[in-house]
Amino acid sequence: MRLFSPALWRLALAATIGLGATSAASAASGRLSIESGGIKRTAFIVEHARLKRARRPVIIFLHGQSGAGVRVRDRIGLDRKIKSRSVVVVYPDALGGRWDVSESGSERDSRFVHDLIARLERDGVADPKRIFIAGGGPGGILAMRLACREADRFAGAASLIALMPTAEAAACKPVRPIPFMLLAGTADPRMPYAGGKADLPEFKGEVVSAAATLAPFAHAAGCGDKTTKIDVPDRDRNDGSRVQLELPSGCKAPIELVKVDGGGHTLPGARARSDRGQPVGARNNDIDTAGLLFNFFMKGRGG
Repeated sequence: MRLFSPALWRLALAATIGLGATSAASAASGRLSIESGGIKRTAFIVEHARLKRARRPVIIFLHGQSGAGVRVRDRIGLDRKIKSRSVVVVYPDALGGRWDVSESGSERDSRFVHDLIARLERDGVADPKRIFIAGGGPGGILAMRLACREADRFAGAASLIALMPTAEAAACKPVRPIPFMLLAGTADPRMPYAGGKADLPEFKGEVVSAAATLAPFAHAAGCGDKTTKIDVPDRDRNDGSRVQLELPSGCKAPIELVKVDGGGHTLPGARARSDRGQPVGARNNDIDTAGLLFNFFMKGRGG
């Protein structure tokens, strides 16, 4: 497999900075319903109106705490990045607004993601070799769980403001190099950057550090001991945070840590949401999370 140089990621980063919201008028969207485990499950799907027909890359984004797919779609703006690209974005809905990511959780939601992918493949929508999984908060925990267990099923994975549960870290051994991006804030009050007790409605257990979360994927990709660090321009000096990319060397697949120094439990550049008085910390405005994620996936596996 070819190696990925830091120069490539500088180009990808440059493409993400300064991307404003673009019109989604040319995109078709709608509700998709399937039966999974005897239960009706739903998702919101967005695809370019003029570029249907052929099998395409699919980004599955799992929403955060107590939410719904359509709500995170409005916040993160990921589907606006597809513009005229032949890419599909799917936002699944958790039952009751919460993913089952507890340490004693069932396989219900993992099965749902599998059944959703099967439906997209059966309908001629998804290219089986270019299916990407990502999520924020508890959705990120579920995305990592799937990537750890079934690296050969996904073309790439990402976890945003979510670290790996301690109980799952030792067992995370991807069977092949898989592109993986982790975005984490050093001052996140709900997901401690150095590891510790998480404070999410869906998950109150222990998580490992950001470095330990990245480690299984870096090991599977055969990364070296050295790391290239790239400081992102501080475009908003009033947001109380800075961003640095950390890229392990010699990897057979892209592995990236987006370290938000001083950042809280928020998605940089995304529209702020109400947290009902609960502390979330500083929100960074130097990068565009949706653009960064989109470019990471598309650069990683030829989207």
